[in-house]
Amino acid sequence: MKLWGGRFEKSTDKSVDDFNSSIRFDSRMYKQDILGSIAHAKMLGKCEIISQKDSDLIQITLKEILKEIENGQVEFEIDAEDIHMNIEKILISKIGDVGKRLHTGRSRNDQVALDFRMYLKDEVSKIKKMLISLEKTLIDISEKNLDVILPGYTHLQRAQPITFAHHMMAYFQMFKRDLGRLDDCYKRINVMPLGSGALASTTYPIDRPMVANDLGFDEISENSLDGVSDRDFAIELASCLSIIMMHLSRFSEELIMWSSHEFGFVEMDDAYSTGSSIMPQKKNPDVAELVRGKTGRVYGSLISLLTVMKSLPLAYNKDMQEDKESIFDGIDTVKLCMPVFTNMIATMKIKKENMYKAAQGGFTNATDVADYLVKKGIPFRNAHEIIGKMVLYCIGNNKAIDELTMEEFKSFSDLIEEDVYREISLETCVSGRNITGGPAKESVMASIQSAKEYLRQKH
Repeated sequence: MKLWGGRFEKSTDKSVDDFNSSIRFDSRMYKQDILGSIAHAKMLGKCEIISQKDSDLIQITLKEILKEIENGQVEFEIDAEDIHMNIEKILISKIGDVGKRLHTGRSRNDQVALDFRMYLKDEVSKIKKMLISLEKTLIDISEKNLDVILPGYTHLQRAQPITFAHHMMAYFQMFKRDLGRLDDCYKRINVMPLGSGALASTTYPIDRPMVANDLGFDEISENSLDGVSDRDFAIELASCLSIIMMHLSRFSEELIMWSSHEFGFVEMDDAYSTGSSIMPQKKNPDVAELVRGKTGRVYGSLISLLTVMKSLPLAYNKDMQEDKESIFDGIDTVKLCMPVFTNMIATMKIKKENMYKAAQGGFTNATDVADYLVKKGIPFRNAHEIIGKMVLYCIGNNKAIDELTMEEFKSFSDLIEEDVYREISLETCVSGRNITGGPAKESVMASIQSAKEYLRQKH
C-alpha cells in the first residue's frame, strides 16, 4: 500500500504508476533528500515534537541508508513514485512505526522544494569550478601569446589588428560575467522552503531557522504558498546555463572557422578532432561543433521550464514534476561540454604566422592612416574620405597601404611623410592602443593581472 493510500479503495493502475513515477530521474537527489530528512528529524527531536530517542534512531538509520545507496545496495521501486517516498519506505521497513514519525510537520511539497534547491546549490558550485578552470586556461593562453597579431573582425570582415591574447581575454570577460550570474543565482536558490508544508505551513512548533542553519541556507522562505510553488530559481539557473552555452558556442564557431583551410589560424590537437569515413585527408573540429550543437539543447531546457510554469495557479501542481528533467539535462550538458572544451583549447596549435599574414591583408591599418592625418591637423571625416580613396586605389593596383611609395602617398595628401610607414605598421597599430581595455601588450597584461586577482578574491 502507498504511504498516501488511506483515502483510496483501490490501487492505481500499473500504467499510472509508471506515468506518475519520477524515480528514474529524481533518484539523483538521494543524498540531498537524506540530509534534509536528518536535519528535519534532528529539529523534531529538539522541539519535542517527537521523542529524542525516536529522533536519534531516525537520524542513525537515515545515515545507514545513505551508505547503502552509495554502496549500490539499494534498488528503488517505481511504485514508491519518487526518491522521497522510496527513502521513507526503506526507513519504515527498517525501524517500523518510528520511521513513520519522520514526516511529521512537513509535506512532500516542501520536501521536494528543499531537495531540489539543495541539489542545484551543489551543481552550481561544480559548474563554477569548471568555469574557473576555463578562465585559468584562457589566462595561460593569453600570457603565451601577448605578441601574436591577428586581424580583428566586424561583420566577419577584417577590421583592425589586435593580438590573440586580447581576443582570448574577451572570452575571459564573458565567462567572468557567467560566474557573476551564477553567484547571483545561487543567492536565490539558497532559500530554505521546508516548513511551508503542502501550502499552508504547519501547526507544529517547528524551528525553521535551526534546519536552515544545519543545511547551510542563508534565508528562509517568507510565504508558504510561494515556498512550495516557486521554481524561479530553476528557471534562472537554466537561463544562466543557456548564456554559458551561448558563449561556448560563439567561441566554438570561431574555432571552427579558424581551423578551416580558408583561415588556418589554429589546428586542433588529434585528441580533440575526428576524421572522415571516406575522405582520408579530413581533420574535423567535431568537439567544437558538438558544443555548438548542444547549446540548442540547453536552450530547450530553459523554454521547457518557462512553458511548464507559465499557467500554473498557486500552489503546487503535478506539472511541476516536469521541472527536474529539464534542468538536470541542462546541467548535465554544461558539465559534459565544459571540461572537454577547456582541454581542447589548452591543446590547440596556434598558427602565428598565418594570423600575422592575415592581419597584413584587408587594409586593417586603414583607420591608423586616417588617425595619422588627423594628428597632422585634418578633420577626421576628411581624413576618412581621403583614406577611403586610398584604399580604392590600392584595390585597383593590388597593393597594401604600406606598400605604397611616398609619391603615391603624396598624391592623396602632402602632409604624409616618411614616418607614415612606422606609424601604420601592424606593431604600431596595436601598441598605440595602450588604454584600458585596448589590445596593446601593456593593456592586455594589465587585464590579465586583473583577471588573476579576480579569481583569487572571488573564487
